[in-house]
Amino acid sequence: MARTPSGLCYEVHEGPAHAPAVVLSSGLGGSAAFWSPQMVALGAHFRLVSYDHRGTGRSVRDLTWPHSVQSMADDIVEVMDAAGLASAHVVGHAAGGLAGLALALSAAKRLDRLVVVNGWAAPDPHIRRCFDTRLSLLNDSGPRAYVHAQPLFLYPANWISENAARLAAEEAHHVADFPSLEVMRARIVALLAFDIADRLSDIAHRVLVAASADDMLVPLLCSRRLAAGLPKASLEIAPWGGHAYTVTAPDDFNATLLRFLRDDPRTDGY
Repeated sequence: MARTPSGLCYEVHEGPAHAPAVVLSSGLGGSAAFWSPQMVALGAHFRLVSYDHRGTGRSVRDLTWPHSVQSMADDIVEVMDAAGLASAHVVGHAAGGLAGLALALSAAKRLDRLVVVNGWAAPDPHIRRCFDTRLSLLNDSGPRAYVHAQPLFLYPANWISENAARLAAEEAHHVADFPSLEVMRARIVALLAFDIADRLSDIAHRVLVAASADDMLVPLLCSRRLAAGLPKASLEIAPWGGHAYTVTAPDDFNATLLRFLRDDPRTDGY
């Protein structure tokens, strides 16, 4: 484990000699541990860099103000600088995917290929309704109620039933490690303010838009719109798995990810 100058906690997993680098950026929860189901499969082929988002996990618990998705993209650059990476692939889930899109626009040469998992180019009414509900839980009932409701937005119903003991154990950990209310509110507000729908054509990178058809939080139509607006995008739709199908269906997701990333990463100019 290492830290950037401003206090972002990151880890480098070296992988094979001379392997290309992949930066993993998680969703709203912010924890690098979210990518545990991907580490072995990706680590066989890539140098991996994972990190806890600013304000979460082991990283500094304060945000940069005013906070935005661009701030999250700037943090990816800071992590890359600290890890000695001139450029890298970025794999981002939801908030991490939005940060990758912002990075593509603000620091194009730092990015090789981008994977956006269950992301969007502009907030959808359903996404806004879900986040308004989560904010109400947070404000009216506190972190414990927010964390207890979290699986409803992340996982399919059957998976929740079959993994009740695991989720109960994780809930206690997430409550104990919950960011401050100010940080969580600011992160949600930043996601709802993100809108690059009219700038997608400026992104010249190859992008994999990966989505789950049964995502409760981000409607599939958001991924379809995102892929349609990007000049060099491919869209992969998993039939099942929920918002966090990287966790519920990791083998299928990992296979999709490796197919996209293991081609020649330097064929596209920008």
